[in-house]
Amino acid sequence: MSKLQHVMGISGGKDSAALAIYLKDNYPSFDFKYYFTDTGKELDETYQLIDNLESYLGIKINRLEDKKILSTGEDPFDFHFKSFRGYLPSPQSRWCTALMKLKPFEKFVKGKPTVSYVGIRGDEQREGYISKESNIQSIFPFRKNIWSQDVLRKIFDPKNQEQMLEYFGEYFNGNKLDKINDIFSKPISFDRNYRLEAERIIRDKLDALLPFGIIEYNKSIFKYLKTTKYPLSIEEDYPLLENEDNLVRDDIFRILRESGVGVPAYYNKVEYEIDGQIGEYARSRSGCYFCFFQQKIEWIWLYEQHPEKFKEAMKYENEKEMFTWVANESLKELIQPERIREIKLSNLKRANKEKSKDSKLLLDKLIDAEDGACTACFI
Repeated sequence: MSKLQHVMGISGGKDSAALAIYLKDNYPSFDFKYYFTDTGKELDETYQLIDNLESYLGIKINRLEDKKILSTGEDPFDFHFKSFRGYLPSPQSRWCTALMKLKPFEKFVKGKPTVSYVGIRGDEQREGYISKESNIQSIFPFRKNIWSQDVLRKIFDPKNQEQMLEYFGEYFNGNKLDKINDIFSKPISFDRNYRLEAERIIRDKLDALLPFGIIEYNKSIFKYLKTTKYPLSIEEDYPLLENEDNLVRDDIFRILRESGVGVPAYYNKVEYEIDGQIGEYARSRSGCYFCFFQQKIEWIWLYEQHPEKFKEAMKYENEKEMFTWVANESLKELIQPERIREIKLSNLKRANKEKSKDSKLLLDKLIDAEDGACTACFI
């Protein structure tokens, strides 16, 4: 019996829910542990999704709770908000993610060798949470490349080139192996001053390497991991090595609908009328209803679709100190009639511009919105 534990965080978002369904259906031999870190500031649809998932999976999803916080009678966000003396979380200071998502998760795994499964899709250009704890390794089953960025940095490190070519040489020879050698030989520097350039080169190398064969690529990486202290190094084999799937946004919605779990209602497009024109808005993410990553049109959606939640969000702002959810603008200012009109018209203008490019309108906007967010909260 393996000493490795397989865990999956359920955020209440579409991607993590679809991943749980996908893995249960395709890898039933895995003994997954599921967890949900409740901030106390979620929309009702989030809790409904958790309930629906439990019915489908046939197992309880662990609600990670802090006894110290429970004893105060406050929810997690309010508890931590007080400790920060009214300082709101922001893209520059994501204390909410660190304290309410990552810390409970790392405590949950109890230091055991752990593989954490993350629902980043094949149509997304972003990386998921990579723990600083050596006992936790992230895997991305929806992508052609299931390995995390830290693994890629190691396999494309020039000092490991000879070792990697030896592993690839077990599956390729001749002209193909020469071309693989050329890919690994492309210069790359991991100097911290050139981090973005290194990431670009890694993407280029990966795009060139994967067409030779995803399964062979995975098996070569796995052989390398066996020489490291990554959690997967203790495994003799790993079923996902032969996974060649590449799931995109449409696949996620299909999985949720076909399973019967359903799509959270806040993803459904709602029509609005402004100056005689019809536009659409929706929420692009799960997570706290007052998340600072929301676009301004999503704040208007919250104001009009969940006014009681919007009022709650307003209570946390301190305009005198400029502690506001939206940079340089309070929610009170955001909902002035002329400002709402301006935001809706801007949203409509952008949607029409995208439509003229044969784009998928709101779909493209939502993908853009997703790319900038904390993966620990929204996937």
